[in-house]
Amino acid sequence: PSHVIKKRRIRKVSTFKIAKQRNKYKNPNRQKEGINMRKNNPFISVVRKITLFMGILALTILTACANADSRTGTSSESDKEDETEQTINMDEKFAKLENEFDARIGIFAVDTETNQTVAYRPDERFAYTSTFKVLAAGILLKQNDIQELEKVITYTKDDLVTYSPVTKKHVDTGMTLLEISEAAIRKSDNTAGNLLLETLGGPEKFQNTLRKIGDDVTNAERYETELNEFKPGNTRDTSTPRAMAINLKKFALGDLLPDVKRKLLNEWMQGNATGDPLIRAGAPEGWKVADKSGAGTYGTRNDIAVVRPPDREPIVIAVMTRHDTEDAKFDDALVAKAAEITLNALK
Repeated sequence: PSHVIKKRRIRKVSTFKIAKQRNKYKNPNRQKEGINMRKNNPFISVVRKITLFMGILALTILTACANADSRTGTSSESDKEDETEQTINMDEKFAKLENEFDARIGIFAVDTETNQTVAYRPDERFAYTSTFKVLAAGILLKQNDIQELEKVITYTKDDLVTYSPVTKKHVDTGMTLLEISEAAIRKSDNTAGNLLLETLGGPEKFQNTLRKIGDDVTNAERYETELNEFKPGNTRDTSTPRAMAINLKKFALGDLLPDVKRKLLNEWMQGNATGDPLIRAGAPEGWKVADKSGAGTYGTRNDIAVVRPPDREPIVIAVMTRHDTEDAKFDDALVAKAAEITLNALK
């Protein structure tokens, strides 16, 4: 088999041959002659000097390289150090905020102008709740021409789920995919969110598309409103602050979407009617916020946003929070204060 390593055959040399090799130089006169030739040969002397010089030079170079490595580390280590230097540590303030609200907070924010970040439990899983809707709409925009998104989607009363303020008004006429996307983001309409998932091929296809853009964290399994039912230790319909912020950055600021579609997505987020008491409430005066919020069991309250300070590049931020008991109420003020700490640190 290919995994079996073949043992190399070792040739046995007889003692007779070894003795014969030794007897070759048994004549002492020939031995002395060879020694004298090596001593008196100027060419050999020069070669020795060159060899010695090259050896010293190589040793010097290796020593210098070793010293340099000990000071700077490998390139990957240097990159990690740079990343660490760019992170603003606000752990003490976030821990105090957790104690104040008896809650758990996850934060990841990146300033696209300075590349500074603020992170607190950035890789811990939280239920993503309705924040997924902006990503689903982004994928829909990516996969279809604007003309294709004018297609009318029909549905029935049986398709309606809890909190569907827009879709419930259009059961008889249906809605275009553009209208459904806008309703999902601006009003957090749950039936609209489900129609987006259905159009994409379901939660699994939604997740697979996220994998293709580099998100190997987000786990999508259910539809609204079941996806809001979080259970500690269960990864269904969860993500992390880092993953959500990076996804949002790619769709809202990156090159995944052409300019026209990217502007449309940002306009929908800027008109989000459910985000006023969240990141928007914690942003400094004059800073514009385009966001998507969500809520679920265990007092889960989330908000992901693109924040635009005046006269500079935007900040992308994800705030994810929850409590320890299933029937706990969510705290808008917790999200607002966490955002305030984060954005002030990046001023």
